[in-house]
Amino acid sequence: MFKRILVAVDGSKNSMNALDKAIGLQRLIPDVEIFLLCVYKHHSLFEASLSINRPDSMDIPDKVLSEYAKEIVNHAKEHAKGHEATHVRGFVKSGRPSKVIVQFARDKEADLIVVGTRGTHSDKDGMLLGSVSHRVTSHAKCPVLVV
Repeated sequence: MFKRILVAVDGSKNSMNALDKAIGLQRLIPDVEIFLLCVYKHHSLFEASLSINRPDSMDIPDKVLSEYAKEIVNHAKEHAKGHEATHVRGFVKSGRPSKVIVQFARDKEADLIVVGTRGTHSDKDGMLLGSVSHRVTSHAKCPVLVV
C-alpha cells in the first residue's frame, strides 16, 4: 500500500495533527518511511533591505528562516519518536511551499502526502496556508490526505 509518506510540517497544530495521522498509518503498515518536510519562503537581501526597522546587525533572512525550519523539523522528529514512530527523516527546503511539496514528493517517490488544512500564520505570510493544501491536492501525482 504505502511505503513512503511525506508530511508537510510548519509547527502549527494542524501540521502536527497531520503528523499524528501519518504515525497512525505507520503503525498499521510495517516499514513505512515518514519524510518530514518544512518549506520556508525565500527572502532576498533586497527584500530585507526594504524593512523600515533595521537592526544594527542584519542576519540574512534565508539563514534565519532555514534555522527556524530546522527547529520545526527537529521538534516534529522528536514528537514522532515520542509516539514510537520509526524510519522518520527530516528535510528543509526553500521556495513556494505547494510547489516544493509536490516536487519533493515526486523526487522521493512518496506514496502519500499528508498536510494540515492551515498553517501557523495569516494567509499573506504563512509557511503553509490553507491554499497550499488546495494547491498540493490539485498538482500531486499521489494521494493527498488533508488533516
